[in-house]
Amino acid sequence: MKRNKRNPERAGRDNPVWTKETFARARPAREVLPKLFGNAAAEEMLRPRGRPKTGNARVAISLRLPPETLARWKATGPGWQTRMAEKLKRAV
Repeated sequence: MKRNKRNPERAGRDNPVWTKETFARARPAREVLPKLFGNAAAEEMLRPRGRPKTGNARVAISLRLPPETLARWKATGPGWQTRMAEKLKRAV
């Protein structure tokens, strides 16, 4: 089955070509959305996605440990990484 390839040179009414003038007229979403949808809806749309930032962010590292050591920590149950981090923190 032959697929029709879109020609990027052809612009339609739904996908007009952006010119320098178009870019110059463009405004940030934070400026435009409240006028279109109201302040409450705009704030909801502009709210950052994902997990909130924390003040004490952790840093991912790679650490090579003997298998027995890792097995012993994992055997302590859920939260073993946090307990290990606390123990290391106290050791320093």
